[in-house]
Amino acid sequence: MSNAHTHGGYRTDGLWAATGISFGAVVVGSGVALFGMLEFDEQCQQGLIQGPGRLLRVRDRAFPPATICEFERGEVSSIGGSGVLSMLLWGSFLVLVVCLLVALVAECFEPRLGGGWVVPMSRAAKLRRTAAAFFVTGSAFLMLYALAGWRLFTGPSSVCSAGADWGFHPPRTLEYSFFPPQATCQYASGEIWLLNPEWVASLSVELAVPALIAGVGFVLAWRRRSAERRTARQDTDPSVSDTADQGDTV
Repeated sequence: MSNAHTHGGYRTDGLWAATGISFGAVVVGSGVALFGMLEFDEQCQQGLIQGPGRLLRVRDRAFPPATICEFERGEVSSIGGSGVLSMLLWGSFLVLVVCLLVALVAECFEPRLGGGWVVPMSRAAKLRRTAAAFFVTGSAFLMLYALAGWRLFTGPSSVCSAGADWGFHPPRTLEYSFFPPQATCQYASGEIWLLNPEWVASLSVELAVPALIAGVGFVLAWRRRSAERRTARQDTDPSVSDTADQGDTV
């Protein structure tokens, strides 16, 4: 029987730990930034927030989450728009993306034993690791896609009017797409709006990348595990080996 501990795998525990820590920092930091956005727009409009010149408009930014009040000669933002929190969120997000992608790509390979970056690992353990990564990344992609695009599946041509009672003047769906999940809607008054914010539609597509990489790693690990089990059965079952030998001599 082949030794289950003679295969190599890259040492990715540190990458996964960094991914988890940076993800936690992004979640906590975003929560603080969102809390700082509460009533910030109203304070700008009521003149409680002073800026350089006359207030022009107020807008919300997706990441880092912030409300930005635009004045004639500059901008004033909530706590997430600048300063230490903004730098922390961007740094944590960068670490999260880099470590996640490197860890997922590393799980696709089976390097030779030797060296500080390679550890002995059975193919069963490798299959469990890649399955867990595929489950987590795939679930994140499916959940966001379902939240952003569920109305597309109720009827793409009438997606803008789905889920509400609009009476005799429902909004029209001008155009739509499933990937990214987005639709352009028009009210009876002529106003144009998007079904989802642009950052939601973009993120739903971007999350497909780690899910795809994790899926490739899982398929490779499953195929290698299946090949190892077939080899082990042939080594332990003489009838299988004899049949294989007879087939080779024909």
